[in-house]
Amino acid sequence: MKALVLAAGFGTRLAPHTRTFPKALFPVGGIPVLGRMLCHLKRAGCTAVAVNAHHLAHQIQTYLTENHFGLPVTLSHEPEILGTGGAIRHLAHYWDADPFIVVNADIVTDIELADVYRRHQEQNAQVTLVMHDREPFNQVWVDERNRITGFKRFSTPADPGRHRKMAFTGIHVLDAGILRRIPDTGFSDIISIYQQMLDEGVTIHAHVVRDHYWQDMGSPDRYRDAVVHAMSPGAFQSAFPDYRETAVHCRRLSGDGSDRGWFRLTDGRHQLILADHGITTTLPGSEVNAFVRIGTHLHTCGLPVPRIHAYDGFSGLVFLEDLGDDHLQQMVRKAPDDSGVEKRYRKIIDTWMDLTINAAAGFDPDWTCQSPAYDISLILDKECRYFVEAFLNGFLGLAVVYDDLAAEFEALAHRAIEQGFTGLIHRDFQSRNIMIQDGRHYLIDFQGARTGPIQYDLASLLIDPYAGLSPDLQQRLLQYAAEQVAGRLKINPDQFIRGYRYCAVTRNLQMLGAFGFLSRIKQKDAFERWIPPAATMLAGHIRAADQKAFPKLTAIAKKIGLG
Repeated sequence: MKALVLAAGFGTRLAPHTRTFPKALFPVGGIPVLGRMLCHLKRAGCTAVAVNAHHLAHQIQTYLTENHFGLPVTLSHEPEILGTGGAIRHLAHYWDADPFIVVNADIVTDIELADVYRRHQEQNAQVTLVMHDREPFNQVWVDERNRITGFKRFSTPADPGRHRKMAFTGIHVLDAGILRRIPDTGFSDIISIYQQMLDEGVTIHAHVVRDHYWQDMGSPDRYRDAVVHAMSPGAFQSAFPDYRETAVHCRRLSGDGSDRGWFRLTDGRHQLILADHGITTTLPGSEVNAFVRIGTHLHTCGLPVPRIHAYDGFSGLVFLEDLGDDHLQQMVRKAPDDSGVEKRYRKIIDTWMDLTINAAAGFDPDWTCQSPAYDISLILDKECRYFVEAFLNGFLGLAVVYDDLAAEFEALAHRAIEQGFTGLIHRDFQSRNIMIQDGRHYLIDFQGARTGPIQYDLASLLIDPYAGLSPDLQQRLLQYAAEQVAGRLKINPDQFIRGYRYCAVTRNLQMLGAFGFLSRIKQKDAFERWIPPAATMLAGHIRAADQKAFPKLTAIAKKIGLG
């Protein structure tokens, strides 16, 4: 029994990733999907397999050459895309008198191909198509005797009530005689040939399958689903020793400001969180790499972060401990007074100190994404320019010229760094990134961690508009933090507070830039409600830092904050 695996396509729905990496080599559970299919064919009894290739054929050839699949595998290179019919004809010299299997390279399935092949032989069929019920892909008419009666793009049965629409799995078994029907040259669509056969009265059998797994990888969402199916058992086994393999259900959660997708996975008894960073063909410097490396490091250092149970860098998927749905912002907003809130924040400040001291040891800057450190260039680009372009101009439409403020921004950036004490910073240390579960707090969204002035994280925590801490409470917590720093790091508390004031300004600029970008460019209107409190506080933060040093920025802050 021979087979053809179709791997010549461009994978356009997975672009831009498929421009440099063929879809057939996308890994599923660490194994390229092409390799999975070759092993599946070997288990079904195939004695030889051909793989057609066109787009990035050299990468597929390298993969086939460097790996052993337990049976001979031949590359059929197509200088021009030939279609399924053309691919079969191009291998005319390869086929023998026996029926052969044709299967798409981009599917993951447990359909028993040996059963399909045996059934084809028993029915003495010319063509057998493996069919299943899979909305919204049901495009083929099948009658009550499991015979194909038409393809939706060509025809509708005379009596559609006696037929059902089903989906083609991309798995065919064909007799060698099909070669006589394929044109000698050029592109050939096999479905058109099948329709011609039906028009001539030739029977095409449908092998209908149920209770099986099948997923194609035609889109990022379907690729993610295939990887989740392959990796979930291992992730759940890592997290829950009593796990017994069963179906895992995936439910999308509402996101926040990032482009990542968030999902909750459950097997009925246990739950995990899935973070989808998107397909990542180059890991160094990527967000998923930073998330995994930094998260693992923080967990090893004893920081309260979710444990990572499994991950796949290429697909960008990370399987995490589920910490529930309650975060610090909700706790603050529900609190009847400041007493319980202040106690909680003091504990979080203690964790912040552990982060900047304990986790700084052994931290590798190569793990970071965007930049290895929070430095002057980052402040100017990601805080100051972001504020001007995304908020002042993009959101408010003020047409402010960045260069008019450049000198003040330079002074601000230098003072934030010079008055700062360097340590490891989270970079987005705010109430929505602090989960509360069973009375304990946990840090999430740590992928932006890097070295920088430790006051920046404290400013992120205290001036956070989501929580809306009162000025008096902010001051008390700042004083508590300064005392902790003085005791543990032997740092002058007055200098620490001076550095904090400048970091409060840079963080305030970053928040406004982010709110403007998310609400206008990303169309996440919910962030617009946080602009007034963030804009109103800016003038006060500049005044506390050094109003005389930033007259132009002060004027803008008063204009946008009405203060």
